[in-house]
Amino acid sequence: MSALMLAAVLAATPIRLEDARARSRENVQALTALLEASSAEQDVRSARSSLLPQVGFRGTGSYGYLGPQRALINVPVETPEGVGFEQRVGRSRELTSPNFNLALSVSQLVFDRAAWARLSQAGAQLEALRGEALERTDASELEGIQRFFSLFRTQATIQVLLKNVERSEQQLDRARALFQAGRVGKSEELSALVNLGNDRIAVVERRGQLARDQAQLATWLAMPGTEALEAVTPPGLDTMPPAPPSLEQAVAEARARRPLLTALRQRIRVAEFQRSIVHAGYLPRVSVQGTLQRSGPEPEAFFTEPALQNSANVGLSFQWDLFNGFTTQAQTRRAEFQTRVAELNLQQSERELEGTLSEAHVALQSQIAATELAEANRKAAADSLTLATERYNAGVSSTLEVRDAQLKLTQAELSLLENRIDVEVARFALMRAMGTLAPGEVK
Repeated sequence: MSALMLAAVLAATPIRLEDARARSRENVQALTALLEASSAEQDVRSARSSLLPQVGFRGTGSYGYLGPQRALINVPVETPEGVGFEQRVGRSRELTSPNFNLALSVSQLVFDRAAWARLSQAGAQLEALRGEALERTDASELEGIQRFFSLFRTQATIQVLLKNVERSEQQLDRARALFQAGRVGKSEELSALVNLGNDRIAVVERRGQLARDQAQLATWLAMPGTEALEAVTPPGLDTMPPAPPSLEQAVAEARARRPLLTALRQRIRVAEFQRSIVHAGYLPRVSVQGTLQRSGPEPEAFFTEPALQNSANVGLSFQWDLFNGFTTQAQTRRAEFQTRVAELNLQQSERELEGTLSEAHVALQSQIAATELAEANRKAAADSLTLATERYNAGVSSTLEVRDAQLKLTQAELSLLENRIDVEVARFALMRAMGTLAPGEVK
């Protein structure tokens, strides 16, 4: 059994906690959030474009033809005063009308408060989306950490169970030796054999959980789901964990670094800029336009005489909506309500964050205390097994007593393992709540 498990481990791809954290920040969920934030950069460019000169160039060339028509035409006639004209029904001649035109137009916005407010709003929207992207990236990293420790938990549990198998094998060898020496009955050997079988079954049953944990971690890290991973033991896991920061420090750190709060603060700015945009309806808009045009009915003059057929026009445009049926007033009030909603969302999120931090802080402290107790239990269980083994070898106890001590040691080792891993998960959960999972990033 140990050989099979060793072969499976050797065939697996080792992965460290640091690698799992880095790859989690680049998986599909995290990249999707970052791409959504990047797309908002184009909204900033679009908002800025209205403040830049608008340059257009157009050219047309046409040739019109009007065939002979039966219509009223002017006919010269003799009158006492001289030659005059009168309209008579007749046949008009065909008419051609070529036309060529080139025009270059330039317009520049001089004053429009709404355009500047839209640019500021797009910038605030971009920062809000970046904060939300970092929030989702942190959540993705924490999920990767939890999946990593789930795999490591299963691996370590199998190792503890394998040690239990080894102890059961040793107990079976002792029972056989004592039976052959005539010091115990056959039932002791059979009991030890059954215990060994049960312990081997426990190991086999864990292999299914190991495969599930490997697949879940691999897919989360954007790796093939069939790739077997081996979680490398994180550094410091064999030592007692340090104490967490105070709750006051955690709250202060979260207010400064948590991406969610940054995003919500930017949402308030977005709403405030929306109010500035609609309030700009009370103000005029001024722009300057200029057009340089060249046109003519003949190709020769149009293409060969640059000094002819030219015209230019420069103008100042002024527009002021003096009354629009109270639309601007209604939109301003609506923007004020949206700002208030954003402020309420921030306040509620701050309260919920404080509650989450308090819960995570207490959970980490409790797990540390439980780990210390589990370590004391493990030492006591190890001493109990040593004593039970010595008594059995001396012939003053039975396999049942050794088995009971053996199971208690295995349970104590598993409890210590569970609590120590829970400490790490709780520590990273607290870091996630504080916004310090990625300390190198500006939140």
